[in-house]
Amino acid sequence: MDAQGRGRADDIDPADQWVLNPNTGEYELRLTPSAAQSGVPRPRSATPATAGARAAGRPARAATLPGTRDVPDVVPGPRRRRGAPAEEEPLPGRRGGRGRTKPKKSTGKRILVWTGGTLAFLLVGVSAAGYLYYQHLNSNINKISNDGAGTGGFSKDRAINLLVIGTDKRTGEGNEKYGDSGSVGHADTTILLHVSKDRTNATAMSIPRDMVVDIPDCPTKQEDGSTKIIKGTDDVRFNTSLGQDDRTPSCTMRTVTELTGIKLDHFMVADFNAVKTLSTAIGGVEVCLAKPIKDSKSKLNLSKGKHTIEGEQALAFLRTRYSVGFGSDLSRIELQQQFLSSMIRQMKSEDTLTDPTKVLNLAEAATSALSVDDQISDIKKLASLGQEVGKVKTKNISFTTVPVVDNTDGATVLPTPGKAEQLFETIKNDISLTEVKKQAKQKQAAKLKGTRADASEVRVNVYNGGAPAGSAQETLNWLQNDVGVTKSSQLGNADKTLSKTTLAYDPDQADQARKLADLMGLSASALKPGEGNSEETSQGVSAMVLTLGKDFKGAGVSLSGSSAANLDVDKSTADKEKCAS
Repeated sequence: MDAQGRGRADDIDPADQWVLNPNTGEYELRLTPSAAQSGVPRPRSATPATAGARAAGRPARAATLPGTRDVPDVVPGPRRRRGAPAEEEPLPGRRGGRGRTKPKKSTGKRILVWTGGTLAFLLVGVSAAGYLYYQHLNSNINKISNDGAGTGGFSKDRAINLLVIGTDKRTGEGNEKYGDSGSVGHADTTILLHVSKDRTNATAMSIPRDMVVDIPDCPTKQEDGSTKIIKGTDDVRFNTSLGQDDRTPSCTMRTVTELTGIKLDHFMVADFNAVKTLSTAIGGVEVCLAKPIKDSKSKLNLSKGKHTIEGEQALAFLRTRYSVGFGSDLSRIELQQQFLSSMIRQMKSEDTLTDPTKVLNLAEAATSALSVDDQISDIKKLASLGQEVGKVKTKNISFTTVPVVDNTDGATVLPTPGKAEQLFETIKNDISLTEVKKQAKQKQAAKLKGTRADASEVRVNVYNGGAPAGSAQETLNWLQNDVGVTKSSQLGNADKTLSKTTLAYDPDQADQARKLADLMGLSASALKPGEGNSEETSQGVSAMVLTLGKDFKGAGVSLSGSSAANLDVDKSTADKEKCAS
């Protein structure tokens, strides 16, 4: 758990409540006893009822995890953190002395659950409650093979890319009334959640279900253990990447990577029941309407103003589209993003974080309602993922949608040329859609601060990677004739098209890179330092590599203003309330 979301109570670290049993070699939960304990052996397993009793503040016997042997009731209590007072106050909601202890003002930093944002944040975040009854929650999780479509697992030292898929499958009590009861479950709502490498920001990008894409061949594991190749299809709706022709979520992962160039780590799948149970578990989600909504299709009937919705009503809100905006799926995406933003704020609030009942309800709902890829189908792995995701502040969680234009058929949409690729590159390059000032300053200081070489000492090879035809030659002429960079060459077209102009160089060429950045007006994000980034010229000397992208405006025209903050896409942040219209 991160520093803001660690489960602390008066300087007790919950990680310290897991104690190694020397007789079994396994870790067991040791909660602070409410009174002196006898030497009676502990029961063999902790049940959900026992854990619920503890969280609600009722007396309950301590328990070992399933699979461990009984041990005498002489175990170390939780260790006191450095600098903590000798007398520890009890956890909120737990008995320990007279009455209940009021949470301090800093309770938000001492909670017993990871927090997050968007549906994905919530789903991985609440898994932190798993240490109350680990085995029970672990058995709730439904896993699906990722068929090698992902990276093989997220890492704490790099950015995280998680695909959250909401299906339109009608299974579950009461869901048949929505029609199409035989639906195989397509990718009805899909969000690519990118968490930055330094955990200062996150981007949740919605992918329209009716967008035309190419679905690649998908190797898919069968029930008998064999692998079947499900043939790909070009120019079809994105939502058919799941369910159609027996495609699984791993095929949706491959389709997103094919579309964006972004390699995904994991996926999570939620159906109609997940929306109902999760919204109910946190006591409802507040939404705001700029006008009344009465939708005969979704059965939503709400007056203008603020409402707290849960269960069936929450599902109806997320399914509504004919009564908002232009009545399209894109209008519904806006509703979904507003709902998820509000859910983030609710999850981050002390109303949720300090309520043991809500924590347990969330743990039950999340682990029962979800299907996850088999690389994170364990509470420990989910908790570790939640630790990373939960570090992002609400104000730096951005929502956006793939820019699209109407297709000629009037029923589907296409990615907007240029804009869509620019958004994908922004995410791929780990650039925030929010203005994280501290991060920007650090990047500037690291790349642009330092000595500059003379223009005559700058060696650079120029390629055209998406700029208008003739741009590389134009730039070469300008460099050699106008600004004195005589040791430059123009080498034609690059191997791939780039949205943004880049300058790649080796560490010992940093002074040359800073000089060229000054001359061309390149931003810090355009500079790509790293070993092996330079090229050898025909004379056997090292030269930097300048690749002109689609953002190139002409030789001598500054590019420093083209940042993610000025990206031409719709975006919002999770800390701002917005009323649906």
